[in-house]
Amino acid sequence: MKLKPKITIADHFTQMSDPLIDRTKRHKLIDILTIAICAVICGADSWVAIELYGCTKYEWLKKFLELPNGRPSHDTFARVFAQLNPQEFQSCFLNWMKLIQKITSG
Repeated sequence: MKLKPKITIADHFTQMSDPLIDRTKRHKLIDILTIAICAVICGADSWVAIELYGCTKYEWLKKFLELPNGRPSHDTFARVFAQLNPQEFQSCFLNWMKLIQKITSG
């Protein structure tokens, strides 16, 4: 039996180091990453545009993200991404894109 490939953003970003401090954490890192990646794919080009995407797609996002405290603000997106390890993010993103390319034949 062949195993199904892991294709979700969450599958590929689980090894990301979480820069968020537990005592002040209101949002899950994977929720922030997923919203930001989806928003940028859809054309968002600023933290405000990413927040707007999160607002307009909130009902859809709630179907597969936890969003325990609603959607993150543009300041939260900016703060979290400023603290991420860029090499880790790049590695996770490229691995995800390579699999998507393979599954969709380019």
